[in-house]
Amino acid sequence: MTDKLNELTAAGVAVWLDDLSRVRLSSGGLDQLRREKHVAGVTTNPTIFAKALSDADEYNWQLHDLATRGIEVEESVRMLTTYDVRWACDVMRPSYDGSDGVDGRVSIEVDPRVAHDSDKTVAEAKALWWLVDRPNLYIKIPATEAGLSAITDTLAEGISVNVTLIFGLDRYSAVMEAFLSGLEQAKANGHDLSKIGSVASFFVSRVDSEVDKRLEKIGSDQAKALKGKAAIANAQLAYERYSEVFSSDRWKALAAAGAHPQRPLWASTSTKNPDYRDVIYVEELIAPGTVNTMPESVIHAYADHGETRGDTITGAYDAARKVFADLESVGVDMADVIATLEREGVEKFEASWQELLDGVRKSLKAAAEGKGAPNKAAKGNAKGAEKAGGA
Repeated sequence: MTDKLNELTAAGVAVWLDDLSRVRLSSGGLDQLRREKHVAGVTTNPTIFAKALSDADEYNWQLHDLATRGIEVEESVRMLTTYDVRWACDVMRPSYDGSDGVDGRVSIEVDPRVAHDSDKTVAEAKALWWLVDRPNLYIKIPATEAGLSAITDTLAEGISVNVTLIFGLDRYSAVMEAFLSGLEQAKANGHDLSKIGSVASFFVSRVDSEVDKRLEKIGSDQAKALKGKAAIANAQLAYERYSEVFSSDRWKALAAAGAHPQRPLWASTSTKNPDYRDVIYVEELIAPGTVNTMPESVIHAYADHGETRGDTITGAYDAARKVFADLESVGVDMADVIATLEREGVEKFEASWQELLDGVRKSLKAAAEGKGAPNKAAKGNAKGAEKAGGA
């Protein structure tokens, strides 16, 4: 049988998994995806952690220990999540070593409640970097206005960054500027640029969800004909800007000092509309030097019926610009779309973070009252994860 994910990888797209849980780690499922499905990285977010901690006994032993020590809920969340990410970094280390530090990365996000406070974001990034203590870690920082300076300052410390929640082209350009400035400062600070990595996570399906809703409201045939086109066009034009920035003399000077490009990462790549092909946000966004982070269901779908047709981005710039012009002509305000998505993106992660805090608070209370005693299986998982650094 044709190895479709290998074809995708050969076309220059790094396949990453958009999920993590202790069950996935303890079962060997993540390592199996790395070995058998060409998964070369992992992304997480507050929503993923909230779900993972809500329905697994594997956390009981650690919750019991944290409750016994009287650790407060926010610090407990850091201990629980960094434990999983540290373990995942160790699982993905062969990919990191085999790609000269480009892939094999695992992301953990700063507290989204500080997304609009640059100083707190940098402080949180430094704390997480120290806690996980793995070279193949990425610290996720939202691409808010305050996040831009935080991105620069974090990179300047020699810390690798996954810039998340990018929706618009102008903000993406600002993110690349923040990246270049951060590397220039890191070099001045004496850091080895070859050890610093970064991706820029450009969200895809959420753009279609918001634009399609507006097109339905407009209701004309011309408007309805544009459904399902905005997100791909947006990402294609983002790649055009990436190509321009990373062929500039400014970038070449950093590359000569050992720097790796900040790759575009296509996020939110599961289709929200069942009328759309389930792998459309993979097939239509193939180009060298990109990352596509997918839920496991999309990874398996692509392995089954994905079509790798070579580069589907660089020849599509004019068509993408026409999509934007057509959207404007029917009355879709893309600037408002992007502003709405950024605001809602931060709000959704804040809500998930609060859900995570609330869930851990209840679990700590139950453990303190003796209702969440560690089970043998969970203790076995802890022993099997000793290299992950413990609680």
